[in-house]
Amino acid sequence: MTRSLNATAYIALWLLLIASATIAVTFGPADITPTEVWTTILHHLGLVPESPVSRLRDAIVWDLRMPRVIAAMGVGAGLALAGAVMQALTRNPLADPYLLGLSSGAALGAVTLVVMGFALLVPVGAFVGSLAALGLALLIAQLLGGATPVRAILAGISISALASAMTSFIIFWSATGDSYREILSWLMGSLSGSGWVDAGLVAASLLVCAPVMLISARGLDAFAFGEKSAASLGVDVGRLRWTLLGASALLTGVMVAIGGAIGFVGLVVPHAVRLAVGSRHGKLLPLSMLVGAIFMLWADTMARTLFDPRELPVGIVTALVGAPAFLLILMRFRRVT
Repeated sequence: MTRSLNATAYIALWLLLIASATIAVTFGPADITPTEVWTTILHHLGLVPESPVSRLRDAIVWDLRMPRVIAAMGVGAGLALAGAVMQALTRNPLADPYLLGLSSGAALGAVTLVVMGFALLVPVGAFVGSLAALGLALLIAQLLGGATPVRAILAGISISALASAMTSFIIFWSATGDSYREILSWLMGSLSGSGWVDAGLVAASLLVCAPVMLISARGLDAFAFGEKSAASLGVDVGRLRWTLLGASALLTGVMVAIGGAIGFVGLVVPHAVRLAVGSRHGKLLPLSMLVGAIFMLWADTMARTLFDPRELPVGIVTALVGAPAFLLILMRFRRVT
């Protein structure tokens, strides 16, 4: 019975994700129908030799909207997965993918390139900055007597504060006009302008990192009882911890580089899924990815359509939706416990 319910949940979420993606592509100034969406997709996949869709509408679907929809789904899935893993590794319900200073480091790298006039290289700067922040946090933790999770988190908090201060200083001293608007948009989180290269990078990072995390579900279950208990159950605690931290950092770095500092997804989604299916990571991780993809897809769709032709940064939408949702989850936890 339980297996059938799990299968039903997976199938329902996959169908909801596909339907949501189809509907999201139809939203916009051009009146696109779901039939045109799938005709265009099948044509580009070589399954429909001649498409009845005009070249202009084909370009709107395939070149403008589809890459952004895929990037939004990938960013949501990646942040939710990384958040669930970080919460398990640290046994901290408030942990999110940005715990080790990744977001602040990415912001510093991105802002530095913008003010230097290399706005097209912002994703590269964000990715390098996030990995540099992680490396520095782990180095400081090691120098403090060993890179334990507690020391790594504390070092990450200090690196995050330092990087945020440096970012604010650069904005205050150098940013003007267009560069200021670009920086502000990135810091608030935005998938505007996402193309097939961005969608491909997001997909590639998920293909590399997600399997590593998903096959570690049993080890993460053991972490719930503490590191000593996990070790007694045969888990190589050190190896698992640093493998998952590295995979989470790589995944988060790519997501932040593409979408900017998008908050609440990696914090709220794992909690919501945990309330529905429990704490077993074999179910929690894949379902968090699906729910995160759906949540981010609709958040980005709202961001680009609610005030058309003006576009909201998607980070504003995730915060407006995520903050009340998180309060409801906290109230639910209080009633349960």
